[in-house]
Amino acid sequence: MTAQRRLTVAQATIEFLAQQRVERDGQEGRFFGGVWGIFGHGNVAGLGEALEAHRGPLVYRQARNEQAMVHAATAYAKRSARLRAYACTTSVGPGATNLVTGAATATVNRLPVLLLPGDVFATRRVRPVLQQLERPEAGDISANDTLRPVSRYWDRIERPEQLLDALPAAMRVLTSPTETGAVTVALPQDVQVEAFDWPARFLEPRVWSVPRPRPDAAALGRAAAIVARAQRPLIVAGGGVIYSQASAALAALAERFGLPVAETQAGKGALPWDHPWNVGPIGPNGSLAANRLARAADVVIVVGSRLSDFTTASRTAWQDPEVAFVSLNVAELDAAKLGSLALVADAREGLLELAAALAARGWSGSGAGYRARVGELRAAWDAEVDRLRAPSGGALLSQAEVIGLVNEASRPEDVVVCAAGGLPGDLLRLWRTVRPGGYHVEYGYSCMGYEVAGGLGVRLAEPASEVWVVVGDGSYLMLSQELATAVQEGLKLNVVLLDNHGFGCIDGLAHASGQTNGFNRFRMRDAGSGELTGPYLPLDLAANARSLGADVLTATDRAGLAAALERSRAAERTTVTVVEVDPAAVLPNYESWWDVPLPEVSASPEVQAARADHERHAADQRWFG
Repeated sequence: MTAQRRLTVAQATIEFLAQQRVERDGQEGRFFGGVWGIFGHGNVAGLGEALEAHRGPLVYRQARNEQAMVHAATAYAKRSARLRAYACTTSVGPGATNLVTGAATATVNRLPVLLLPGDVFATRRVRPVLQQLERPEAGDISANDTLRPVSRYWDRIERPEQLLDALPAAMRVLTSPTETGAVTVALPQDVQVEAFDWPARFLEPRVWSVPRPRPDAAALGRAAAIVARAQRPLIVAGGGVIYSQASAALAALAERFGLPVAETQAGKGALPWDHPWNVGPIGPNGSLAANRLARAADVVIVVGSRLSDFTTASRTAWQDPEVAFVSLNVAELDAAKLGSLALVADAREGLLELAAALAARGWSGSGAGYRARVGELRAAWDAEVDRLRAPSGGALLSQAEVIGLVNEASRPEDVVVCAAGGLPGDLLRLWRTVRPGGYHVEYGYSCMGYEVAGGLGVRLAEPASEVWVVVGDGSYLMLSQELATAVQEGLKLNVVLLDNHGFGCIDGLAHASGQTNGFNRFRMRDAGSGELTGPYLPLDLAANARSLGADVLTATDRAGLAAALERSRAAERTTVTVVEVDPAAVLPNYESWWDVPLPEVSASPEVQAARADHERHAADQRWFG
């Protein structure tokens, strides 16, 4: 007779998660680092009891907001190169729907997170239960169905034996290099506490091997033929380079054949900032070097990028009429974009085999004139970064100055964390990263509120490194409460809070679009006009951070900020440094563009002028297919 163990569904779920392991390149380890959770009636008696009874390696961590705990789990997976993950459990109702934004962030960024929300009674013997969302046309829908479109795998366990199929299916997606993202397994609260005789083998250790697919030989030959005819080649390095741990292979290819490498947000750090073939970021938040090289490129080798609108400058980045694309990506969906020759493979293996194929053809790489041009553009960009980070002489520090000072206070082993707004663009240009993983910016979903929670995930994944969370006041006010979690868990963060009295990035975009309203400034409503044009809100961000348990420092000038950052780094507790910055000090776009559609008809002369400028840029948009 097959050995069995009698456990509840919740107990079996926790036991199963504790036994899952992952392996790549001979390196094996536990897949789940622990479980983030906030309990309510939908999960406290089931998963809550199971976690309390569990005596294995899964650590329970308490968050203040369900969205934030998914962000922490997402950051943990990102910093772990998708080889480790966290589970997140919530109650039914608001706890479950609060997961949606975090789930979308994980899925857009292709990062594994397991969501275990409670659900309404599967038996329907009590209906409606507290927080149940009822629909008159269907009895099998709950609030958890909102997680379907933002999950890569979604299931609801209505009978205990369904878990035998669902959890291995969830693990297949979580450990897939192509399909990973948020995975939801909804657990009705009555089913969680049901007992079942589980096959003992179901609860034994299992190792999931993460493959490194190699490119098709014929496709590799065609790719090599395209690259070998290039006169002005350019590599675009995306996040796939970092997830594949392919930086050494990328550097070798670039050095051997004289190929300049432009970075995306997710790919920044694939090469050190001072590598001779790193020409900086591409796109609207890019460098002049990368954008000029992209505009003239005749062959573009895309490695591990989703080719979002920020990477392609809304499809205006490449203007050579005959430009050809070779896209190396483990996901077929991404490899086929822009009419590319699709090289479907792991980034590291694909780069190594492409280098070998080019060598076999006897290609010597780019010419001396082109290499000299790359060197000149790169040197000019480095000088521009120095200029932007230097003292501006203004009454307030610029955002660029603050970034430079934080960068100087950090060390090579440290990690900077950011997301959304204008900061990611300035960091992309100005932060000098020396190693893969040292730059951690969530920009796939550009999710405000990610920063502090993301810092927690990074610190859990890399406990020996100092983590610098750089966040604006608008984003901070959305999910600042996870500072309390940092204090509770003893996860020291260095938070640098930039106060520009509003949603500064969108305020700038609104003005560039011809608008003159104050919708994005944090001002009091004027009693006379009824508009948001009164004094700035009397917010005390330092007091807010202090109330959440953090140590707090303030700075008003370069010397004061440098001293505060030094104190923060030396501190043993989470420290928030608040600094006011000049909202008018913004960086230029360096000959690139981002398509934000503008009104075709407007009574405003400013909007009309912005629309005309938009149409001029849109004329450069190209179809690639």
